[in-house]
Amino acid sequence: MMSDKQSLSRRDKVFLLLGGIFITNAIVAELIGGKLFAFGPFVMSMGILPWPVVFLTTDLINEHYGKDGVKFLTFSAVGLIAFTFMILFLALQIPAVNFSPVDDHSFQVVFGQSNWIIIGSITAFLFSQLLDVAIFWFFKTRTGNKKLWLRATGSTAISQLIDTFIVGGIAFWLPGKITTANYISLSFTNYTYKLGIAVALTPLIYLGHYLATRYLRKK
Repeated sequence: MMSDKQSLSRRDKVFLLLGGIFITNAIVAELIGGKLFAFGPFVMSMGILPWPVVFLTTDLINEHYGKDGVKFLTFSAVGLIAFTFMILFLALQIPAVNFSPVDDHSFQVVFGQSNWIIIGSITAFLFSQLLDVAIFWFFKTRTGNKKLWLRATGSTAISQLIDTFIVGGIAFWLPGKITTANYISLSFTNYTYKLGIAVALTPLIYLGHYLATRYLRKK
């Protein structure tokens, strides 16, 4: 059992909680991103479903733990995403028994993503997160503790524009899996969704900031 001096501080606990949520949703987004679905007349990647949570936690970590906190979790997430794909690669090499509920073909279809998708996902994630940090602090140095909505939404709006086009370009357009027209259409559709969600999450960012601040200030 830990002594009082060894126990986690409130600040440590909040960082671990936000970091766990951040990394979990980033990995899940990578795993389900290969599935496309129709939203009315639009086609989007299933990977966009967990991204609103990544937006929210990124902004809260930025606000309470600064650039270093987000960069640490970003590099950690990239390493863990790569590790996840390494485990999946090994799992794909091991044949299933004939009575396995999931046969080799089904497992390959779901998890056997191409190298282009893996490279595109990791590159886009790393670049967009570092850009998000830079833009967030560009606004924060000019507004101080005011206008949380501006730095949160502004950083997401710009970074996710770059992220969306990078991942689609490397994963689908460069290897010739989709046409240029479809690439542009898919990218703008996904980006519009992400931007809309980022704006809609603004009240939750304020709520999360309030709860974290209140908890951290308690003795």
